[in-house]
Formats: sequence, C-alpha cells, structure tokens
Amino acid sequence: MSMHPDATLSDHDHGTKASHDIAPGEIAVGVVIGRASEYFDFFVYGIASALIFPSIFFPFLDRLEGTLAAFAVFALAFIARPFGTVLFMKIQSRWGLGVKLTSALFLLGTATAGIAFLPTFGSLGMLAIVLLAFFRTLQGVALGGSWDGLPSLLALNAPKERRGWYAMLGQLGAPLGFIVAAGVFAFLYASLSMDDLLAWGWRYPFFVALAINVVALFARLRLAVADEYRNKMDELELEPTPVRELFQAKGRHVFIGAFAALCSYALFHIVTIFPLSWILLYSEQSIPGFLVIQIVGAFLCAGAIVASGFIADRVGRARTLGGLALAIAMFSGFAPTILASGEVGQAAFVLIGFVLLGLSYGQAAGAVTANFGRRYRYTGAALTSDVAWLIGAAFAPLVALWLCANFGLAWLGAYLLSGAVATAAALAINRKLSYKS
Repeated sequence: MSMHPDATLSDHDHGTKASHDIAPGEIAVGVVIGRASEYFDFFVYGIASALIFPSIFFPFLDRLEGTLAAFAVFALAFIARPFGTVLFMKIQSRWGLGVKLTSALFLLGTATAGIAFLPTFGSLGMLAIVLLAFFRTLQGVALGGSWDGLPSLLALNAPKERRGWYAMLGQLGAPLGFIVAAGVFAFLYASLSMDDLLAWGWRYPFFVALAINVVALFARLRLAVADEYRNKMDELELEPTPVRELFQAKGRHVFIGAFAALCSYALFHIVTIFPLSWILLYSEQSIPGFLVIQIVGAFLCAGAIVASGFIADRVGRARTLGGLALAIAMFSGFAPTILASGEVGQAAFVLIGFVLLGLSYGQAAGAVTANFGRRYRYTGAALTSDVAWLIGAAFAPLVALWLCANFGLAWLGAYLLSGAVATAAALAINRKLSYKS
C-alpha cells in the first residue's frame, strides 16, 4: 500500500493524548535558549579559527596553511560529539537528565574557559596547540552530552498541522548565536588595534560564552527536570536506549536522516566560517564590514527559518527539504562566480546563501526522526544530528578552503552540489522505504 512521501514524518508521532499537557510554546522557549547558547559557543570558536588562531597558534606556517591547520582543530569537536552523546546517555540512564545536563554544560564551560585562558604558541610552543586541540575535543564531547530531548518533545507535543512551524523554532538558535558572536568580533575588530586583538582582545568572546552557558544551564534545567516535563517525556518514551540496540534496529535511519539534511549542513559553514577565511586571505575588504554583512545575512536567515515553518506545514517537511536541495544545487552553479566578483558579489553570495540556509535548515533537524518510533527517537535523533554535523559540516571550511585555494572557486560549487545530491538521494530512499512499509 502506498503512502504519502511525508508519511514517515508524522505516523509515529500519533499516539495517546497526553495526560500531562504542556504548551508547545513553553517547550519552544527552552529549545531556543539552549540552542542559541550552544551556537554562540560554536560560532565564537569558528570565527576565531578563521580570523585569530592562524596568527597566534600557527605563526610558523604561512597564512593559508595556518588557517587550514586551525580548521583541522575546529573539526575535532564534531568528531568527538557522537562519543559525547553515547557517554552522557549512559550518565542519564544511571543518574538522570539533570545530572547529565549539569555535567555536560559544566564540561562545556570548563573547555571554553580553558581556551579563554590558554597561552599562545609564543608562550608555550607546540603544547599550546595540543591544549587547544584538547579543549576543542572537550567542547565536542560536552555538546554531544547537552542533548536534552526538548526538540523531540516539542515535535511530539505540537499540533499535527503545525509541526513544521514548531520544528523550525529550535533552529532559530543558529542565526541568533551567529548574530551575537559576529557582533562581538566586529566590535573588537573596530575598537582594538590588531596587536591588542591578537594579544588579549580575542579572549573576551570566550568569557562571554562562559557567562551565557551559566545562564542557559539554569534556564534549561528549569524545564528539563520539572515534574511535568519528566512525566511527559516518560509518557512519550523519550529516554536513552542502548546504542548497539539502536543501530541493530534502526541504524539505516540514522544515516538516512543525516544525509537527508546534508544540503543544509554543507551550506552552513560555507556562508558563515569559510567566507571569513577567504576574505582575509584573498580580498582587501574590511573584516568588520564583512562581519556586518554576515550579520544582516543572519537576520535574513532567521526570517527564512520562520518562513520554512509556514512552507513545511503546507507542502510537507520532506518536500520542503527536497525543494531546497534543488535550490542549493542551482545556487552552486553561480556561487563561485559571484564570490569572485568583488565586494558586491561577495555580499550577494553571503546574503543569498543565508536565505537558502534558513529555508533549508529550518526543517533539517529531525525531518525523518519519526522513522525511529518512540522507543528509539530520543537516542536516534541525537546521533542523527551528530552524524549530520560530522559528514556535512565538520570539514567544510577545511575542504572548501583547500580546494578553492589550490584548484579555484569552481570547486566551491562542486562541494555545495554534492550536498544537494546527497539530500535528494536520501529523501528518495526514505520515500521508497515509506512506500514499502
């Protein structure tokens, strides 16, 4: 019997009417706060990797090689993230969600503070690079452990006809985090001399990130450990399951879900982190001015994320992602040309890219997690996100910069196109499996 292509996005979401009614809007507030704080950390490190770390941790390399080395360290967090998810799932199973979240966010704060106080290569030599890699890995472990299940709770608790709308709310944390992080760096660039920025000014965004983590911890704990939330999550079976059991039962859906969102994750760093390195290396454009353009783009991204909720509720989340994969494939054809067209072209690349990112990223998280059913959804959604970040975004700045620097900007288009093709293929496989079920 055939099914609608979006059927897997909702069938498992049905169930007994909750006895513990919680307003979806209240859950959404917790999701946005949690994600915005995580993304601020994320972008502070990413921006520093493009603009600051090549000079202070890799001064013995030329600027291009130093940036590539900084991007290699940047990727470590995404490699470590799935291991953090598995480790902290075990902590939650034994001691509860409150202990898990407190431990994970304390670890994240410790790693962030460690980077803020870290001596540079000029003081410690190679040990500084080793410690930077260590703290970056700890950040990845902590981010894996910070999964609180609230996005899944929101998806299962939202009205059926508005699931696209509520799904996009948590994604707003990405542009919000970028706006604040880019704004801090733009202010520092505009206010300090380059010598002061490299000597001590770059540390301030990491101190801000530490403070935001403390506030976010209490905001998320207030929701995650409240009796009504715990009862609701128990009712919906949103609890850790053994990873081996998950992969034996639903392993293919982890990878289908990760590749289904690949067009969005591939674009994510191509419009945020990569352009900063490219502008610094191959353009005379002002860095604060370019950051302002990116901030404008992030506001457009936020608007596009909101629009994605309306679109998805009318045409379906899978069709929305599929349509955006096609749009990103088209963008990949002319993106290299406009990026090479001076300051106006660079601004157009960023603004168009952010709009496409918002429209696709708004529905990228959990688009096919209903395939896991209730039992495996909590752990399955977390690991699907981890794998999507790893294969789609972890090495994007490194690979894109290396390809473009050595073989030309045309390879940037090829990279984006590969993500769009992967998304189309994963959605087609998911649809075929849906028809068979």
